[in-house]
Amino acid sequence: MIAAIAYFTMGADLGQTGIRPEFMRSNPKVSGELREIFYVRYIDWVLTTPLLLMDLLLSAGLPWPTIIYTILIDEIMVITGLIGALVTSNYKWAYFTFGLVAFLWVAWTVTWTARKHANALGNDISRTYLICGVWTIFLWFLYPIAWGLSEGGNVIAPDSEGVFYGILDLMAKPVFGALLLWGHRNIDPARLGLHIRDYDDDPAITHTSHAGRHGEKGSNGTTTGTDVPTTTV
Repeated sequence: MIAAIAYFTMGADLGQTGIRPEFMRSNPKVSGELREIFYVRYIDWVLTTPLLLMDLLLSAGLPWPTIIYTILIDEIMVITGLIGALVTSNYKWAYFTFGLVAFLWVAWTVTWTARKHANALGNDISRTYLICGVWTIFLWFLYPIAWGLSEGGNVIAPDSEGVFYGILDLMAKPVFGALLLWGHRNIDPARLGLHIRDYDDDPAITHTSHAGRHGEKGSNGTTTGTDVPTTTV
C-alpha cells in the first residue's frame, strides 16, 4: 500500500523537487539547469525497508535487539541517500559513502549473522532464509548503482530512473514477500521464537465464553447453579 501510494504520487509528477545537478550533460534527455529528485521515493523506502528487514530477520530467529539496531542502520542508509540526492555539490558523494557503509553493515548482518542463526534452526528454515536473503541483498546492491546513474551522476533521465527503481522495487517487495510466504508455508512460527495465536485460543477468553454459555441455560427452562426452586404452600 505504501509503495502504491508513492508510485501514484510519482506518476502524477508530484512529490519531487528540482535541483541543479553536479554534472551537466550534453545528452538532451538529461540536459538542462534542473533535475527532478523524487523525495517521495525515499519516504516510501524509509517506511517499507524496515518492514522488509524485520520480516527477513525474524525468519532467521534473530533476537529483537539485533533486529532493531539493523533497522536503525537501514534508516541511516535511506536518509543519507536522500540528503545526497538533494545536495548540489560534490558533498553528495560523502553522503553516498555514508549510506554505502550503512548498507554494507546491513548486508553483513543479513548474510553472516542472521544466516548462522537460520542454519541452527533446521534445514528448511536455513534454505528459505538463504533464498530470501540472497535475493534481497543482490537486489539491494543494485540500488547504489541506480543512484549513481541518476541522482548522483545525472547519466540517465528521470523516466529511465523511474523504470530502473520500479523494477528493483517490484522484485524486492512483492516478489520477496511471495518467496518468504511460500518458503514458510510449512514452518511452525514457534520454531522461530514467535508465538502467534488467534484471540479464541486465549484461555481466559475461552473460559469466559464457556461460562457465558453455561449461564444462558436457565433461559431455556433448565435449572442452573443460581436457580433456587420455589415451593407453593
